Amino acid sequence: MEITYLGHASFKIKGKNISLIIDPFNEKIGQKFPKQKCDLLLVTHDHFDHNCIENVSEYKLLINGPGEYESGGVFVYGVSTKHDNNNGSKRGDNTIYLIEIDGFNVLHLGDLGHELKEETLEKIHQVDVLLIPVGGKYTIDAETAVKVISLLEPGIVVPMHYKTDTLTDSEGMQGVDKFVEEMGADQGARKEDKLKLTSESDVPEETETVLLKPYS
Repeated sequence: MEITYLGHASFKIKGKNISLIIDPFNEKIGQKFPKQKCDLLLVTHDHFDHNCIENVSEYKLLINGPGEYESGGVFVYGVSTKHDNNNGSKRGDNTIYLIEIDGFNVLHLGDLGHELKEETLEKIHQVDVLLIPVGGKYTIDAETAVKVISLLEPGIVVPMHYKTDTLTDSEGMQGVDKFVEEMGADQGARKEDKLKLTSESDVPEETETVLLKPYS
């Protein structure tokens, strides 16, 4: 399995037989979305920086809400959450996706706006790779992200949806350095162009942070 960071909250996941793209964004965010094609297209919520499906071609299935889905041996479980800490009254709903692909479990939290509730955690089993927003303002911030991570105990954490030099309307958001600091200086972070996992032994027993370089 190979995970490529397309920028903001968007990723491409390539398995042995199938590929997925999550949350394609509109270039109004200050970044250009690279031309992409895939088999499965996932959208966590209906905002322009996550649902620009016209930027992706050739997909066979669009998944844009809670439920159970299967295609080509890949299973996707969508679980309903909220985009804010006020039961969705400010920004509405958000779907998190647990993806079972090539023997690995990848959890994408979309624009999660709150700590995960017990009933949500009960629907999520082992997480090998966690894709988590850390920037605050529109999502959970770095401090809350660390609390969520402590509950999920993933093998690998990949931060997303944080302030960058090009991101528009980012005043008040935190950069990824704040998240790395909250995770602990001794834990640090590993930088990679892509995340590649081939066997169970590639998943560390202790949670490790990996910073992925946005695709360009």
